[in-house]
Amino acid sequence: MRRFAGVGLVMMAAICWGISGGIADILMSKGWDPIVISFYRGAVGFICFLAWFLFRFKQNWIISSRLYIWSLLAGVGVAGNFTFYFLSIEASSIAVAATLMYTAPVFVLLFSFLLRIERSTWFKWGCIFGVLMGIILLTGAYNTESISVSFLGAATGLAAGLSYALFIFGFKNASSIGKPQTTLTTAFFSFCLILFLFMDKGEAGAVVTSSDLGWFVLLGLVGAGVSFIIYVIGIRSTAPTTASMVAMVEPVTASLFGVLLLGDHLTLIQILGMVVILSTITFLSVKQSE
Repeated sequence: MRRFAGVGLVMMAAICWGISGGIADILMSKGWDPIVISFYRGAVGFICFLAWFLFRFKQNWIISSRLYIWSLLAGVGVAGNFTFYFLSIEASSIAVAATLMYTAPVFVLLFSFLLRIERSTWFKWGCIFGVLMGIILLTGAYNTESISVSFLGAATGLAAGLSYALFIFGFKNASSIGKPQTTLTTAFFSFCLILFLFMDKGEAGAVVTSSDLGWFVLLGLVGAGVSFIIYVIGIRSTAPTTASMVAMVEPVTASLFGVLLLGDHLTLIQILGMVVILSTITFLSVKQSE
């Protein structure tokens, strides 16, 4: 029973992340800058994580330089992930951006090859090749005269995936030393500092008095605060293979949100590309977990 509850929580978190892309798209259509939107998503999340951390301060507090270094790295990763994801949505569509972001396991695999953490095999290179073929179909790169996704949309989508891989590396290593509450609080604190340096301060200040403040708070709760907390709770009683498959609910939710509610259009070849990418990534994740 506990295992099914865990799967349900992981699925709920993935659905929340998928919906967050749609909320960001709505805010961008209202003229808000993607970096400002990303900042508020992370800032609201940080407040939630800080409250979760302080709730059991004595158990969560730990003095470890390695923990904070890995957490800061995770913060850099999540800052890049949120920002590039929203930039990709702005330049292409939610479906394309979410699918390209989920190429993260391929980047994790390539990192592992470079750092000699994992052994290179024909199966793994086959999965990488499959994802590349899917990207070519999704973006329309096979026909340079009528490419379906702009270079900026594809580049920022892949950058979101690369950043996501960096977050995974940092979060996993930090969580092996301390509690996830400590890791997430530190990571999102660094996230806020990084984006504060790059965002338009005037526009960020205008959010507080605007009629769209509710959308920003909702984005932060759905896309970071509540979703990350229920994911961490759910993953404790969920097998890694199951979690890998359930996580694919995010790009599917994001795609449905874009197509059904925001009027995004996908060609059959793009849909085929999405299927190739997501099925290859799921298969790779399951095998890696085993």
